[in-house]
Amino acid sequence: MSHHRLAPNVHEKTNALAAALSALRTELELPGPYPAEAVRDAEAAVAAHQLPVTDLTDVEFLTIDPASSTDLDQALFIERASAGYRVLYAIADVPSFVRPGGSLDAETRRRGQTFYAPDGRIPLHPEVISEEAGSLLADQLCSAFVWEFGLNGDAHVDSVSVRRATIRSRAKLDYKGVQAQIDAGTAGPVLQLLKEVGLKRVELERQRGGASLNMPEQEIVQLPDGGYRIAAAPQLPVEDWNAQISLMTGMAAADMMLAGKVGILRTMPAPDERSLRHFRLQTMALGKPWDGKISYGEYLRSLDPTEPRQLAVLYSAGMLFRGASYTAFDGSVPENAIQSAIGAAYAHTTAPLRRLIDRFVLVICEALSNGKPVPGWAREALPSLPEIMAASDQLASRMERLALDTVEAALLVNHIGQEFDAIVISGSKPQKENGNGAKNGNGGRNGNGKNGNGPSGIIQIAEPAVTARCAGDLESGTQVRVRLVSSDITTRTVHFELLA
Repeated sequence: MSHHRLAPNVHEKTNALAAALSALRTELELPGPYPAEAVRDAEAAVAAHQLPVTDLTDVEFLTIDPASSTDLDQALFIERASAGYRVLYAIADVPSFVRPGGSLDAETRRRGQTFYAPDGRIPLHPEVISEEAGSLLADQLCSAFVWEFGLNGDAHVDSVSVRRATIRSRAKLDYKGVQAQIDAGTAGPVLQLLKEVGLKRVELERQRGGASLNMPEQEIVQLPDGGYRIAAAPQLPVEDWNAQISLMTGMAAADMMLAGKVGILRTMPAPDERSLRHFRLQTMALGKPWDGKISYGEYLRSLDPTEPRQLAVLYSAGMLFRGASYTAFDGSVPENAIQSAIGAAYAHTTAPLRRLIDRFVLVICEALSNGKPVPGWAREALPSLPEIMAASDQLASRMERLALDTVEAALLVNHIGQEFDAIVISGSKPQKENGNGAKNGNGGRNGNGKNGNGPSGIIQIAEPAVTARCAGDLESGTQVRVRLVSSDITTRTVHFELLA
């Protein structure tokens, strides 16, 4: 993990970075402070809020999130049951705090999701809901949608239901701490079972042809002194196991809505033959050939992101994960209902504090599960939700990309002329164009993909954790020595050159 700090002239560079990030908010027209009327609507909802009659406070739920998180959407409980498992998965009851047609409802539809900008989070809901009354905080009585699963010995879902209930989480845990407990053998029963069930759900994913990219993620972290660093680390196993519970819930929600012929799914087409053929050629060029005899999802799970050529393969695999969208339906079932990377029908339903669409999916599923009519306000919103979420997702992706470029430029601005070891994750030699005619790799990272002075590619350096464009005849998956040519905070551009 990189902990590179802004070096000499720290105040000047920090001020320049702060100004650039502030300008980014203006440039992208990101949401500003929460409107007073919507805040009043939220405060009134919290004041008048009543907990559900169904009492599940005896269940020893716990939450697992990044250590700094306070907007806690999910709480988990697992126990053995006969030859299998009983899983209770509580999701924050955001719908009970949002009055349909009110000013808060309107503002959440304008935002679509929480935006995680490096200089401060832009929440979907006011903090009185997202970090207080609506968050599944430890030792707080909370309203939740509780999904109950009956799993067999292979962790396959035999039964599922969802109902509103009052719960009380016993502990707020973080991923690193949980992983350490599991590795040390000191974890409690719920965490031990999370690993057991999670591994079995991973196997089921493999069997159905699901796929995921286990790449190290770059995250911008704000420091107490106002500076920033970029953290880059591979995903912990417990993050995957925990994600499997969320995926299981999303698949159950999709099946429930498909059976009821009303709802909204997260869909993604399978990669076309041209993309698969091109990816297969890339794996051969990188020395880790995929012969197509196993699914591409199973192949991707076999890769080691700490090995340079295999990391380059993972970056190249991005071409297989395209075309995700939302598909709403009412009265009939959509023809293309599958999320191909998951290998099943799927719906977003486990993060309502941070994503608009989950609020509607939860309400629809609770009604269908209990034989009640789907609320009219939820049904009426379905046609508008795909466009709202598409625009919000596009804005969030652009913000994250440009913010990362800005911070990377700031971290490197005092190192122009210095040399670095790097890994080529997208080169100019074996890769040319993918099946959609676009350049392979990060494309627009740090230079918008433009380089009129000869061949170039995308490199990754470890310290600081930066991905950037580099001029030179580069081969994907190789380790090279590069020199930093320029770094500009205002234009968010970083350029390296290959050393002979």
